[in-house]
Amino acid sequence: MQAQMGANRLKASTRDAVKLNPHDNIVIALRDLEAGEKPTLVPEPLAACVPRGHKIAVASIRAGENIIRYGQIIGQAKSDIAQGEHVHVHNLGMGAHQQDYAHASANTPLPSLIEGRTFDGYHRCDGSVGTRNYIGILTTVNCSGSVARFIAEAAEKSGLLDSFPNVDGVVPIVHGTGCGMSGKDEGYATLFRTLAGYAQHPNFGGILLIGLGCEVMQIADLVDGRPIRADGVLRYMTIQTEGGTRRTIERGLDELRGIAELANQAERAPAPVSAITVGMQCGGSDGYSGITANPALGYASDLLVRHGGTTILSETSEVYGAEHLLTRRAETVDVGEKLIERIHWWEDYTARNGGEMDNNPSPGNKRGGLTTILEKSLGAVAKGGTAPLRDVYKFGQKIDKQGFVFMDSPGFDPCSVTGQVASGANLIVFTTGRGSVSGYQPTPCIKLATNSEMYARMAEDMDLNCGDVVTAGTSIEAKGEELFEMLIRVASGEKTKSEELGFGGVEFVPWQIGAVM
Repeated sequence: MQAQMGANRLKASTRDAVKLNPHDNIVIALRDLEAGEKPTLVPEPLAACVPRGHKIAVASIRAGENIIRYGQIIGQAKSDIAQGEHVHVHNLGMGAHQQDYAHASANTPLPSLIEGRTFDGYHRCDGSVGTRNYIGILTTVNCSGSVARFIAEAAEKSGLLDSFPNVDGVVPIVHGTGCGMSGKDEGYATLFRTLAGYAQHPNFGGILLIGLGCEVMQIADLVDGRPIRADGVLRYMTIQTEGGTRRTIERGLDELRGIAELANQAERAPAPVSAITVGMQCGGSDGYSGITANPALGYASDLLVRHGGTTILSETSEVYGAEHLLTRRAETVDVGEKLIERIHWWEDYTARNGGEMDNNPSPGNKRGGLTTILEKSLGAVAKGGTAPLRDVYKFGQKIDKQGFVFMDSPGFDPCSVTGQVASGANLIVFTTGRGSVSGYQPTPCIKLATNSEMYARMAEDMDLNCGDVVTAGTSIEAKGEELFEMLIRVASGEKTKSEELGFGGVEFVPWQIGAVM
């Protein structure tokens, strides 16, 4: 919220730097600044060059003193910092991390919007609505991955879908696990939820499930005598039972034809916007992320929630340091405590694996101006807007409440998106400041550029430029409304840049937890 307030003031600010909160002791450079320049908001001339998106001290800061951005602590000075000095990794460190969670103390509901907004989607038997109508070839284990791809390639070469115009394509969902793992630990349960979530996803009109036969993740356990899909459009087989690669491909093509006949019966029809579930991501972030694209996505998130839709914030390791902003918005104390339980789990998880929560930002993030995980997290949380936090879910757990929710995941983007899709996201919105090239079949991904320079350089991969919040004074509200309208168009079938480029074949990355055996 602090980032959104600051971004809204950009319209009236000078164009060389911006102060995001009155209590901040740093400002953000809005262009590359040379040594000796004196930006309007900085009392003293710059001691050295400061790149766009980086921080400048506007007050003398003593060693050990807190450095404030968005009105929040982003770390402590490692040495004395003078006015006009560049603030970054050389003089800013993590410092102590302690927050007042104040559970459920600021959870004011947003006013509802009843405007009858609709999109054209695929209505499923369980009441969900798809934004695409793919056929999925889902694998239980890495050993069946190549055969799944062979079947998809054979279907394409043979023109199998030519007679089924309502089917968007065949998507092989392959991965590198499913065996060499325990059959009863947290890692197994996580993979099970992920595969079951994809099998039930509304963007699939039908599923062909393929295993090898001897793996830990058994098809029989996934199916277990119950219909995974309410419509019954699921077929399954194992390579060992079918008699090898060639026979499995032949049987697979036969099954695909039957699935396609059923999937093709689905046609787009009006559905309420409340049936849209958006997974929200940021990757390759920069100093502009928390000023432009993330708060614009937060505004669009609030609009969707006000229409009855659902938005999912994730990447637990990248809300670390800003979790208190979410716990305060929790609907209940129990919801806030569920988030903190996940934070504590992550602290233990990283410690026992020789890591630390501040091993982020990445080198690219730092080149873009981000210094500590506290700073990155405060900007990342802006994606969640201002709506109350309705609940907290485990990775790949089915989202069963509408509104703004949190799903636990790593900060590794393809893994985090995999969990969001498994949980039911039928759209993904991905903000990036350094540039990202990825897509997530069967769910379309809208990519937002945080700065105009990167957008111009990578326009073929970016769907929307949010850099004009800085370069043209566009308001966060206007940019959020523009994104909201794009969500409706993409949900109705408009292709995103990643779809046009053919992304989505390698971005299914289940979260591997536990020992590889």
